[in-house]
Amino acid sequence: MKIGIKRINRVTITSTVVLTAGAVLASGAFASAAQAATAPPAPSIVAKGGFVVNSGTGKALYSKTADTRRSTGSTTKIMTALVVLKQKNVNLKSQVTIQKAYSDYIVSKNASSARLIVGDKVTVGQLLYGLMLPSGCDAAYALADKFGTGKTRDARVKSFIGKMNATAKSLKLKNTNFDSFDGIGGGKNYSTPRDLTIIAREAMKNSTFRTVVKTKSTKQTVTMKNGGKRVMSWANTNKMLSSYSGAIGVKTGSGPTAKYCLVFAATRNGKTVIGTVLTSTNESTRTADAKKLMDYGFKR
Repeated sequence: MKIGIKRINRVTITSTVVLTAGAVLASGAFASAAQAATAPPAPSIVAKGGFVVNSGTGKALYSKTADTRRSTGSTTKIMTALVVLKQKNVNLKSQVTIQKAYSDYIVSKNASSARLIVGDKVTVGQLLYGLMLPSGCDAAYALADKFGTGKTRDARVKSFIGKMNATAKSLKLKNTNFDSFDGIGGGKNYSTPRDLTIIAREAMKNSTFRTVVKTKSTKQTVTMKNGGKRVMSWANTNKMLSSYSGAIGVKTGSGPTAKYCLVFAATRNGKTVIGTVLTSTNESTRTADAKKLMDYGFKR
């Protein structure tokens, strides 16, 4: 009689466990279905490639041909800044004398400029503002010359570009390569929306970088060749800082092959999203694409 009771109890308990597990699975399925039903529809963007992540968790929130290699234009300069800031004991107050070669380069390439004056002494910190706000290719050249190694300028620049690629490798980026310090390369300067977002996320860990890229405009006092002072005024090419609530960076880019690019970041209610759009058709669509993706990222 006792044996029968124990047997019944075991059957009852087993049935209860099965029923409970089934209920959990069913409720989980219903919850997943409910989440899927309430998730916002992914936006349509003009850019050929796009990618967005939750900066805090690294979770991907949006992807469109995110691993296709594309020309990056001046978004390359995010890596330029990152390499500088990763230098051991980097001294932001160290002065760099502006060389004629930097000015000649701007003219020969018809490149964007921080309007640096030959002979002026500009600090590394100021060059970072000249690099990231007006997208100065002269500032990029000065930084590559300063932080590369070698006896000649060409050797130092080559060395610096090598550091850019070494940093990409350390971040485990398989679809990124640099052949220039500013994005004006020889056809071997490329990345992807995913890789550029990873680079930006890494750079945004640095407080100096964050301060620079969220700055809308700045006036910097530099030392002239004769010892006098000159005030340089730079405005940020990233108009998202003024047109999107919570925007905190990062960098615009453009070029004949790159078309219009933007690496963007914004914070709202303690959540930060970072992303990239590559190969959009013009400034307006680039901005519209980025806003759509940030709006979508905050809803996810």
